[in-house]
Amino acid sequence: MENQVVISQELLEELWQEMSKVIIGREKELKLILTALLTEGHVQLEDLPGTGKTTMIKAFAKGIDCDFSRVQCTPDLLPSDVLGGSIFNPKNHDFFFRKGPVFTNILLVDEINRTLPRTQSSLLECMEERQVSIEGVTYPLQAPFMVLATQNPVDMEGTFPLPEAQLDRFLMKLALGYPTLEEEELMLEQVGDNLPYDEIRNLLNPQQIQQLQQQCREVSVHANIRKYITALAAETRNHPLVSVGVSPRGSKALYKTVKAWAFLNGRHYVVPDDVKEMIKPVWGHRLWLKTEAQLNETTPESVLDSILEKQTIPIEEVVKL
Repeated sequence: MENQVVISQELLEELWQEMSKVIIGREKELKLILTALLTEGHVQLEDLPGTGKTTMIKAFAKGIDCDFSRVQCTPDLLPSDVLGGSIFNPKNHDFFFRKGPVFTNILLVDEINRTLPRTQSSLLECMEERQVSIEGVTYPLQAPFMVLATQNPVDMEGTFPLPEAQLDRFLMKLALGYPTLEEEELMLEQVGDNLPYDEIRNLLNPQQIQQLQQQCREVSVHANIRKYITALAAETRNHPLVSVGVSPRGSKALYKTVKAWAFLNGRHYVVPDDVKEMIKPVWGHRLWLKTEAQLNETTPESVLDSILEKQTIPIEEVVKL
């Protein structure tokens, strides 16, 4: 294909270097966010305040030449503040539609669990169908479109946990954690009290991203890999500590994600290690554990580890097309 965009390790390294002007470390998390973008998915980041969630998202958005909007969630935020609404024009004595911040390419929804459920649910149609329906009119969103949401841990004051249906709309859920001592020292040395977002160069534009998304869809997946994914999904539904296992949407999400992950790692075919690498970010927030598991401080990630150990890895050679 003429003018086809190719993701090389050199381009990825250049992208990480641009973003490191603002955020130190977090290369894997940035790569996971790029994977979600190429999968046409959305990402939720949950961690303590001050760990760099918003900073990383803004640096990522600056590294790609796309429209960017931010919504700061508060308890009094209304759905119309996100989606837009009809405004009366006194000159024409008529109403006109004012687009909200959702009409963009990259939407940062900051502290999503600090706004009320009715505002949280206003994003459901946007995230699933890439459109907004207001007053009987449907407005398509720009392509590519991605929601990057941050949230504080649910046990903090003033939070409204997202319902299961909302969580299921997110392709991945990531936690950053604290940086290493070396990374924090480097952050103080190179970044300090200044966040030079303007120094980050744009390396990918919307047209190139859409081309890359199409190339990810063309990555080859062997029949044994598909069986492996469905077998893992069945194990989550039958696990004694799991109340609600992975849905077919979750299986499809993992299937799409491993293709993009393989593509970013320079392959046009998927291997079992891709599945093992992506299963926790994609399925960790889709498992609902039973009460006894929660009381024993069992985590969805530990359950997935036990399922991976139990399930046989496909040993037949992956077809390389």
